Amino acid sequence: MYQIEANISKSKYIEVSDEHLETIRKYSLLKDLIDSNGIVDESVVEKLRLNVRSLLESSTGQDKQLLDLCLDVVYHKYMKAYGLHKLILLFVKWNEEHPVSMTPTPQEM
Repeated sequence: MYQIEANISKSKYIEVSDEHLETIRKYSLLKDLIDSNGIVDESVVEKLRLNVRSLLESSTGQDKQLLDLCLDVVYHKYMKAYGLHKLILLFVKWNEEHPVSMTPTPQEM
């Protein structure tokens, strides 16, 4: 379990699990989320929320892990631009430390 800072004063945190990070990777939720200017602001948070909502409403949205990510992180009451920036940094570090396995799982066969 990881904790990301949700505000600059470091008084609020959001807990993020490995399962949450796996779900972010599975759905590529952070890919092409940030514009070329590289700034994470409230419009980027809203874009992520809309993307997740769209996935949940689609037929592929029957994934419990996606719903858990949504409830625990994306729609967390403290999730703002600063928290999303910290989530992105955590995901980049975590993704480097946990490379994708190239062998297919039994579900993928």
